Amino acid sequence: MQIGHVGVMRTRMNDRADGETGPGEKRHQRRVPWQDIHGIVIVDKPVGLSSNAVLQRVRRVYRARKAGHTGSLDPLASGVLPLCFGEATKLSGFLLDAAKTYEVTGRLGEQTATGDLAGDVVATAPIPEITEEGLATLLSGFHGEIEQIPPMYSALKHKGKRLYKLARKGETVERPPRRVTIHELELLAWHGSEFSLRVSCSKGTYIRTLVEDIGAAMGSCAHVTSLRRVAAGPFAVAEAVPLEKLEDPAAGAEFLAGRLMPVDSGIPGLARVDLDADAAGRLRQGQLVPMPAGTALPEPGVVKVYGPGSGFVGLGNCDSSGTIAPRRLFNLPARE
Repeated sequence: MQIGHVGVMRTRMNDRADGETGPGEKRHQRRVPWQDIHGIVIVDKPVGLSSNAVLQRVRRVYRARKAGHTGSLDPLASGVLPLCFGEATKLSGFLLDAAKTYEVTGRLGEQTATGDLAGDVVATAPIPEITEEGLATLLSGFHGEIEQIPPMYSALKHKGKRLYKLARKGETVERPPRRVTIHELELLAWHGSEFSLRVSCSKGTYIRTLVEDIGAAMGSCAHVTSLRRVAAGPFAVAEAVPLEKLEDPAAGAEFLAGRLMPVDSGIPGLARVDLDADAAGRLRQGQLVPMPAGTALPEPGVVKVYGPGSGFVGLGNCDSSGTIAPRRLFNLPARE
């Protein structure tokens, strides 16, 4: 996969995403062109930056025309942030729906306005006396499907306005509870006033709210002091590259290309169907196609479809009769 003009781009650190001339730049300087880059980059997001800020910085590194992330992390959180480029942005919904895993530390005795260290302390309570065994038993009540009231400091909307914008004005509005699923909840450490957890959960789960609710269940209050996402869907933190390595001038085009994962790496769990050139062409035209003769019939549902040479065609809906209907098609360059 070609990543062009990377060396040129790195000599001009003040180059801006909008392509306009910055202060002090000469208009005759050569512009590094945007490129059609397709794939997924797993970034280890640092503390202190928004997810969008990380996205825009990595987008400039790759000079990618089209990019998007797959679920925000708070500025105070770090960890796995999958970034989708080009045709991979069509998979953002699948990655948004995927389960996430976090490691979080909560501090008892203080509640903050934001649920983490960024907010002012708004309430205090005594730190309860509870054993590690007692805390583990209490945590068992948070397994499975639970209800959460979203925090005011969130991106959800109320009458068209973001909740966090209302919260910054000192406003509080009623938020209906939402059902989420806690797949796993493991106690990693307990130090009297702080507890650390490993949480695997469904989309839409607010870890800050979970920590606050655990504090309340202990007869106290709590807030998050550190939060790290260690997995998002099929991607684990071991695969993630720190932002500073991507932006390192010493990293060349080969390194950047090696961090760009194939578009279909975001959907490893789906059944695969290989079509011949004729069937793949008809599917691309929006037609229904039958399962290839001799191919085992997968369970009805979404399948990933490939054409000759293992080229990724897209996603299809397969019914019980083995008929495949196009669901989400991809316009990827032919594999070399």
